[in-house]
Parts: sequence; structure tokens; C-alpha cells
Amino acid sequence: MKDRRSILSTMWIFVVLNYLYCDVAGLMDARLLTQYLSGVVDGWEMSESFLFSAGVLMEISISMVLLSKILRYKLNRTFNIFAGTITTLVQVSTLFGGFTSYYLFFSVIEIAATAFIVWYALTWKDI
Repeated sequence: MKDRRSILSTMWIFVVLNYLYCDVAGLMDARLLTQYLSGVVDGWEMSESFLFSAGVLMEISISMVLLSKILRYKLNRTFNIFAGTITTLVQVSTLFGGFTSYYLFFSVIEIAATAFIVWYALTWKDI
């Protein structure tokens, strides 16, 4: 049986890579690229506080790659449930913003992956 810590850490890597490639795809989208250059994307101002908040949100997922490997069972389980729930809810909330087909594609994968993380952590029993 695989170690849950390794599976959770690997799932967080999978999630982060999907977040990153979706963002890279957005940079290749001419319509969005012109908006990025203007500083306003689909009505959202790319202000310092917005970018800081986005960075904090990404850091949750990035940190979970490491924390899933090193935290003891109880904290590990709790952090994975919390981080997975937060990231799932945030991603679900962005689905209704009129985004592109590729954004929807990546979002569905990201939501499924973070929901799996929550379920996998919830079903983790210390033996």
C-alpha cells in the first residue's frame, strides 16, 4: 500500500502544475494577453493587493507539497482537509466568470484533484 503522505504530496504537485499550465495558456491567449498588459483582466484589476492575494492562495497549494511529506498524521490530515477545501471552493467560485474552454477544462481537473485530496485525507486513519 502506498504511503498517504507521498500520494497527497504528489496530488498537490499535480494540482500546482495544472494551475501553472492554465496560467501559461492564458498568456498565450491574445485576448487575455492584451488585458494583462492593460492591468485589467475580465474586469479584475491586477493590483498589488490582488496579486498578493493570488500569491497567498497559490502558496497554500505549493506549501502542501512539502507539508504533506513532513507533518505528523493529525496535523497532516487537518492541513490537507483545510487546504483542499479552500482551494476547491475558490476554484468552484471561478467557474461562473465566463472564462475560456481551456480554463473550464483545467478547472474541472483541479476541482476533481483537490476534492480527491479532501476525501483522501478524510478517510486517512492512523494505524
